[in-house]
Order: sequence, then structure tokens, then C-alpha cells
Amino acid sequence: MGKPTGFKEFGRTTPLRHAVGDRLRGFHEFYTEWDDKEAERQGSRCMNCAVPFCMSGCPLGNLIPDFNDLVYRKQWENALKELHSTNNFPEFTGRICPAPCEASCVLNINQDPVTIEYVEKAISDKGWQEGWIKPQPPEVRSGKKIAVIGSGPAGLATAQQLNRAGHTVTVYEKSHRIGGLLALGIPDFKLEKNVVDRRINQMVNEGVKFITGTEVGEDVPASKLANENDALILTGGSTVPRNLDIPGRELKGVHFAMEFLTQQNNVNAGLPVEEKDRILATGKNVVILGGGDTGSDCLGTSHRQEANQVHQLELLPEPPEERRENDRWPNWPMILRTSSSHEEGGIRDYNILTKKFTGENGVLKKLHGVKLNWGEPDQNGRPKMIEIEGSEFEIETDYVFLALGFLHPQHEGMVKELGLELDPRGNVKTNSNKMTNISGIFAAGDMSRGQSLVVWALAEGREAARGVDEYLMGETNLPRSAGSYIA
Repeated sequence: MGKPTGFKEFGRTTPLRHAVGDRLRGFHEFYTEWDDKEAERQGSRCMNCAVPFCMSGCPLGNLIPDFNDLVYRKQWENALKELHSTNNFPEFTGRICPAPCEASCVLNINQDPVTIEYVEKAISDKGWQEGWIKPQPPEVRSGKKIAVIGSGPAGLATAQQLNRAGHTVTVYEKSHRIGGLLALGIPDFKLEKNVVDRRINQMVNEGVKFITGTEVGEDVPASKLANENDALILTGGSTVPRNLDIPGRELKGVHFAMEFLTQQNNVNAGLPVEEKDRILATGKNVVILGGGDTGSDCLGTSHRQEANQVHQLELLPEPPEERRENDRWPNWPMILRTSSSHEEGGIRDYNILTKKFTGENGVLKKLHGVKLNWGEPDQNGRPKMIEIEGSEFEIETDYVFLALGFLHPQHEGMVKELGLELDPRGNVKTNSNKMTNISGIFAAGDMSRGQSLVVWALAEGREAARGVDEYLMGETNLPRSAGSYIA
């Protein structure tokens, strides 16, 4: 424990955000650089608890007290080694993870938690600045060939782990950009793509091969790859979005959130977009359905496109600002969260049921909704949804973005071709080693777990790599992910 009284001497601070007016002028990340001394002070607040609940709150099992102590002692390179021992890409989680570790911090019982996420980001960013992060190609190759399908965080973690174990790894990506939602779905103001690209370059220099613009099950048979490789790992994500089957859904102007976000990311990357296909909120009225992170990303993107007015509507009630009595630490608290995008403007509303869309000449003009009350739970524990009589309303809008989450991976194509079993939610079913019902074929990340967090995708990818290595070699030295114990 670096400083026994650190948590008494220093309050929680985070990196400052750029002023709203400045950050709305572009898509650059919204945080300013964090001073090393402040990061070291924040590291000193860690109490090195006898039972570090922060580690159990992290699916990766990051050694949080250890790296906090090392940062406090100015041993930054050693802190990076500790961080990399459990997390392949801490600069990703340090930017876009909601930090369940901080919710589980013991200080969070009656004080502000340790600033774990931003210390993590500071360690990794300093590692890149100082040149400590370098390619680590294996000294010996095993002679085993592995194909990874999907280059999102689960696929990247799986590929890097298995390549470093000595196997020959090829990653197939249906998009022309590597990174999955890291590259295509998460806006640049939360995760600039050079942060992803430098990790891709590191992996290429370690010997991982990437093949883009190739959809397995469509452009190349999945069975062919299964036959040509010693193992096949499916990390294609949960890609079927939840739709809203109401009148007017077919109108021009109603889009899934990922259509909007992916297009803007491609524009930021300088990729061509047909003018007729451009989804541009400039001067338009926008409604976002869904109150989660994806909805928030649509909000921030709409602001940067200079939308006229943006509503974000949520079906469920507004969460409280503080924990309820029955919502106890160390659980993830169900409280109201205000993102950087919410700071920038927009109108949030809750208890809203969208009834229909209407328009003219096939073009969206209005959203029609009604206010809700929630009654006593039914026999399945679900509160009864009650429409408030006379509360019907209309919103004039040019765009509606559906940010309602994802159902499961795409079944058409490689999943059906390979004859993979599914769980009751439609995800690819796996055993404790992440193997499917077909020997030698594995699945990880959202494809098997269902829609979840980037930190869970990394944990799943590392666990799948361990399972594959053990399957191929009879034993493995790759670490077991903490997520396998808390899944």
C-alpha cells in the first residue's frame, strides 16, 4: 500500500473535459491530457483492501491495487506490465469501459471511488509515449493454424493471445476496417481510431494476418476454413439489432443506430459515402429511442452534425440519482448517468411508448407516443406497462434512430452452415472452455455471451484462447480469465 492516508488526503478527480463548444467542433476525444502527478495522487487513494472487490467487479480481474500502488511510486513501466498481464488493450477499456471495478471499490461505500479507469488509461498511454509497448512475436511456432472470424475486441484478444502462444493466426473481417465496433460503432470522440490502429499494427508485426472484406459463410464457406485450420474461433458479435415493429417503421428517416454511427465513422476515416445514402442531422430534428450508451453516442454525433433539436426517449422510468436502499454496494448501481453527450444538450424523457411513425410521400414527419405508468410486477416479475389516458403526444422529426440493443448473432451464414447449437436467447452455445457442440470450433464475446461490454469481450477472448491452446496442445500456460469465474 503506497500511502495509507491517501484516500483521506485526496479527493477523487478525473481528467478535465474540453469545453462543450470546443469539442462540438470536431470528433476528437473530449478529455484533456492528465498530468502524471495527478494520476499518481489518484493511485495513492487505493487502500489495498484485504479483499479487493474492485478486482472481482472487473471481468478481466485486473490487478488494480498493484498497478495503483506502482503508479503512486512512479514505477510506470512496472504498472504497465501488471496491467498487460490481464488486459491486452487497456487503452480501450480505459476509454470506453463503464468501470464496474469502480462501482465495487470499497471507498464507494461512503466516499467517491478510486479513479481506476483513468489511471488505467494513463498507464497505457504513457506506455505508448515512452515506447514501452512493442511487438512480442513468439520465439517458436507450434505448427498449428487457427482462423478467427471477427476482428472486434474478443477476436483481437483471442488472436493476440494465441499468436503469442506460438500458433499461426489469421483473422477474417467482413468489413474493410479492422476492429469491429471499436472501429465502426464507437464514435471517435470516445475512441479515436489511431488508438485502435496502433494495436493492429503491433499485432501485424507480431505475425497475425488480417483478411478484410471477407464475410465467412458468404464469401468463403465456414466449413472450408474449419477443414483448413486446426481450430476455428467465432467472434462475430451480436449483430441482429432489436427492431421496433410499429406502423411507419418503413418510412425514410427511421434508421438503426449503427447505420448512423458507422456511416459517420467511415466519413471521419475519409471513406466515400454516396450522397443519396448520407444520414446527416444538420439542421434536422432528431429522436433517439433508447437511453443506453448507443443512444448517447447517437446524441453526441447528432450534436456534432449540428442537429436542430434532439430528443432521447426511454421506455423505462428515470433512474434515481443515488442508490436505492435495496441497491447495495458492491453491485452495479442502477442510477441516472449523465454522459459527455448529455452535457452537450438534448432533451431526455422517460416512461415513453412509441406507438407509430407518420410521414408524407414515404418520408418520416412525426413520431406518435404516449406516457406510461408502471404497475405491480406480473407472475414473471415484470412490471405491468400502463398507458396514461390522454397523454398521447406527437414530435415533429426528420430522423429516428433505434438504439434498442441487439438480439443475438446472425444465424444465416456460418452459424447454420456449421450446424452450431444455440442457447435459449439465440447466442452460440459453448462449454466452459468456449467450445461449441462441434469439436475444434469455439465462440467468444457477444456471439456467445450476448450483447455486453468491451471488457467482457476481452475477457471472453482471452478465455477462448486458453481453451483453444489447451485443445490443440493438451495443456496451456495461458491465464484463465477472471470472467470465467464470475460469468
